[in-house]
Amino acid sequence: MKFVSYWQDSVPPFAGAASGPVQGHYDVAVIGAGFTGLGAARKLAMEGRSVAVLEARTVGFGASGRNGGHLNNGIAHSYLAARTEFGAEKARALYRAFDDGIDTIERIVREEGIECDFRRSGKLKLASKLQHMEGIARNFQAIHAEVDPETELLTRDDLRAEVGSDAFHGAMLQKKSAMMHMGRFVTGLAEAAARRGATIYQNAPVTARREMGRGWQLDTPRGSITADKVLLATGAYTTPAFGWFRRRIVPVGSFLLATRPLTPSEIAATLPGNRTCVTSLNIGNYFRLAPDNRLIFGGRARFSARSDQQSDAQSGAILRQAMAGIFPHLADVAVDYCWGGMVDMTQDRYPRAGFADGVHFAMGYSGHGAQIASHMGEIMADLMIGKTDRNPFSDLPWNAVPLHTGKPWFLPLVGLYYKTLDKVK
Repeated sequence: MKFVSYWQDSVPPFAGAASGPVQGHYDVAVIGAGFTGLGAARKLAMEGRSVAVLEARTVGFGASGRNGGHLNNGIAHSYLAARTEFGAEKARALYRAFDDGIDTIERIVREEGIECDFRRSGKLKLASKLQHMEGIARNFQAIHAEVDPETELLTRDDLRAEVGSDAFHGAMLQKKSAMMHMGRFVTGLAEAAARRGATIYQNAPVTARREMGRGWQLDTPRGSITADKVLLATGAYTTPAFGWFRRRIVPVGSFLLATRPLTPSEIAATLPGNRTCVTSLNIGNYFRLAPDNRLIFGGRARFSARSDQQSDAQSGAILRQAMAGIFPHLADVAVDYCWGGMVDMTQDRYPRAGFADGVHFAMGYSGHGAQIASHMGEIMADLMIGKTDRNPFSDLPWNAVPLHTGKPWFLPLVGLYYKTLDKVK
């Protein structure tokens, strides 16, 4: 078993990074070479701006290369809850922002010729308990009538053609959802940004920043650059140099495993519908087939702010048990990959984007970011050059998490709360 991300291990690494020292002056400095940062860098370069991307490790090292491979449309929350909190117009706008995010990915893939197995697969929100199906049905009725007619409510019998498990009581199908090979896309996006003129520095973490007139100096171990504007796109991997954001982002571990490639008969018995799937528990699971027919199975196995080999191995054992509970016929299947990564959670689990603490930013995707991050990169690029403001999250207040300074000591208590909730509801 390899303790590395399947997405990262199954694609050649990005080869277009700048060599030599970090130096020069740029119109915009982008911190973070994930979907958000690279989406912004590509757009800025296309608009004729000089742009440097500073990546602490390598392209796609963080959440963009460690996720479950889902591009699920619509908000992760209950649409009914969003409508109650924000009103119908805002709830629809938030829902459609994620739909637009998938459209943006599809356009970029087409424009840049990125071979990443992008496919509109549809997503199943699976009811893990009978009482959950009632809530899913109510949510479906509102979504289908008000914002997304490309949805369908599936009964338990309907699911037999989709998921080879008796663990679920029905589902909502969201047909606009998609999937792709995340490693191929993030590498292709970096190659596109560099081809358009962006300079990408790897292994260049920002250790300090200094205001310089109307711009900034950003220091790294490889040298320093200056820039008129800065976009922070680091999510859960935000460093102490940006403490304002660390007090508002809660990094939470999410963990995954990938089996050996399944045989045709195993696929037919596991996921004959070949869609992305998410269960309805608070500490639930998500799964899909990889392009080479592995089952990729993930979840918040442990409420931890760590992702290292020991933590990933412990979480992998929990995930394997959960996988066998849903798919007993895979209980003894070989697992080839086990990995983890950090999710940038906000208190209310809605993303945030805008301008604060002297920099532009987009982050806080809360485990629902792959589908919208590249889109938000383009939106922030337009905003930074004064072209247009399409930011769907600009009017959401963002208060610091009480007693939180960047290291979430309270995560075990949160995990215990949700585990208890899953037992009683």
